[in-house]
Amino acid sequence: MKTYPQVSFRPKVSRVFVLLPVLLLAVTALRAVPDTPPAAPVQPFTLFLGADFAIEQDNVLYRVQDVVGGSFVIKVKGQDVLVPMDRGLQKFKVTPVLKLTESSAVVAKFTGERAYTLANDPAVQAQRAMAQSQMQYSDSLAQQHQVTAAFQSLTAQGAIIAATPKDTHSTDQTRALVTSINQSNAQLALQGIANGPGSNYNTSSSDSTEGAFDAMNVAFELTADKALNEPFVVIIAQYRPPGGKPDQVGNWIYARALEPIGHKARKVSVEQGGFPPGFELVDLQVHLYNRGVEVATNIAPKRVALTREEAQQHVVDEYVASHPGVTLPAAPAMGKLPADVRTRLASGQLQQTYFIKVGRDGKVAAAFADEACTQKVDDPYLQSLVQNIRFKPALDNGNPVEAVAPLKISQLLI
Repeated sequence: MKTYPQVSFRPKVSRVFVLLPVLLLAVTALRAVPDTPPAAPVQPFTLFLGADFAIEQDNVLYRVQDVVGGSFVIKVKGQDVLVPMDRGLQKFKVTPVLKLTESSAVVAKFTGERAYTLANDPAVQAQRAMAQSQMQYSDSLAQQHQVTAAFQSLTAQGAIIAATPKDTHSTDQTRALVTSINQSNAQLALQGIANGPGSNYNTSSSDSTEGAFDAMNVAFELTADKALNEPFVVIIAQYRPPGGKPDQVGNWIYARALEPIGHKARKVSVEQGGFPPGFELVDLQVHLYNRGVEVATNIAPKRVALTREEAQQHVVDEYVASHPGVTLPAAPAMGKLPADVRTRLASGQLQQTYFIKVGRDGKVAAAFADEACTQKVDDPYLQSLVQNIRFKPALDNGNPVEAVAPLKISQLLI
């Protein structure tokens, strides 16, 4: 009988089964680690409802460009013209406008309330009434002292008067002094001040002016993450005169140039009279500008934070919507150039004209060194710089189309 060598059988174990404990441990460890929430998108831009101002000069409206001291600055035939705010401007137009900005500021400790001028303040009028009563009391008291002193002087001479009863002149003088004293005391009593100054003065005049506000007090503090070197503030109050109809609303506009604003709080305080006594405050807004461009604040109406991509899309959408039926070339709209652009690019590159293929959405498709678009820009730094720029797309009868736009980097640095 044929014998065979004994062969031990060992089934092969899959690597999966060998590594299974390790995999189970890894999965357990991953489950033990809490899920990390995705980072919030960076939203450096702010869309908000701002305001543009215009002043009428010679039947023409001119947009306010700046504020210098106590005057608005407008451009008339290319020249700056100062318009003092104390002229009582009658024809002043305020236009609400949606604006997009990368600059922002914080308004803190904001207060805006009706107030009194000194001439109409009930507390001041009460103090004046008190002072007047004190003067009246002092005058009457002095008069009484004079009469009393004279009477005491004559009383000291009573023996002479008694010895000469026929001296009718002296008797008449004494009687006159007594009568004067009685009248003085009666006068003091009638005035309500016989017991001291201010004990019972009339307050009807101050009561009649209570609530007859004729001024505005506005106060707040300003800070900004990025320095605002040439800021000015415009305050708008809408008010209704006493007894006015619901649609009868007046505008008060105040503007002031400010010192530079940064991390340190800049205080602003305004006290202005001239309102119709008893007016009703309807609305109060604060608008902040830097170098003539409005800056978003935390109290701006309809404020929305946007990412860079959202902001760029908004610019394109607004541009297309505001130019129906118009044919225009593509043009740079917005972009963020790095701080080192002047050191990374040679002066020739800064001044050179590049030709950018722009899509219908305003995004850069490619950059070329020639107008025929045959020499593609191969500098990686320059490519990334151009890709970060957004354009207003070319329009053909109001419709966005692809196009080629000339671009100088130096023009974006202005």
